[in-house]
Amino acid sequence: MASAKIAGSNFAPEPPRLYDSFLDVLSERPAFSIVVVYAPIGYLSVPQSGYRDCDAEARAMLGRRGIAVRKAPARDVLNGVMSWRDAGLDAISATMLPRYVEVWAEMSPYRQRTIYEGQPELSFYQLNKDTPLQYSKTSDAGHQERRTILRAKMNGIDKVVDANIKTVRDRHLLDASALLWSARRVFARAAKRIPIEPKWDSEGLRMEIVY
Repeated sequence: MASAKIAGSNFAPEPPRLYDSFLDVLSERPAFSIVVVYAPIGYLSVPQSGYRDCDAEARAMLGRRGIAVRKAPARDVLNGVMSWRDAGLDAISATMLPRYVEVWAEMSPYRQRTIYEGQPELSFYQLNKDTPLQYSKTSDAGHQERRTILRAKMNGIDKVVDANIKTVRDRHLLDASALLWSARRVFARAAKRIPIEPKWDSEGLRMEIVY
C-alpha cells in the first residue's frame, strides 16, 4: 500500500508497506483519511451477463485499455454460493477473489465515507490528461510510460515506484502510485466518479469508481 502525508499543499509520498490483510489497513492508527482500493465495492446480488454500470463506463472511456476493467464478482460468488466459473469470471479475477472477499467482508455503507473503489488505468487516464495509456503495464514500454507520467505529476513518488518489497512486482507499485494520486484527489474533493449518479447494491453500497 502506498500512502502520503498531506499538510496544506505539501504532498509527501512515503515508502510503501505490505499489509497482511485489508482489515490490517483499516486497523492502522492513526487511521488513513482516505483509502482507494483496487477491488470492487458495491456488488450485484447474482451474476449477470454484463458489467456493473461503473465498469461498463470505465471500459468505454479507456478504449483498448478497457480490457483491464474486469467483471466484478457478485455477492453469490463472494459468499461462496456460486463458483467463479459458473459466474463467468476470468482466471485473473479468480486469483484475486480472496482479496476481493476481504474487502467485501469489511465494507458497509458508513465505510464509504473513507474507503473508495479505484482503477489504476483510470487514475493513469486522469494523470495523462484524460487520455488512455498506449501500452500494457506488463510491457517494458508500459512500465516506462507509467513511470514518466507519475514522476511528472508527483514529487517524491520514486519512494514508491523504486521500493524493493519481496513478492511485490514493479507493476503493482505503479498501480499503487496511481491509486495514491486518486486518493489525494478524493481528499482534496477534486476526484471524479463514474457513473455521476451511482446505483446502490442490496446492502446500500454505492457501485462507483473514483479517479
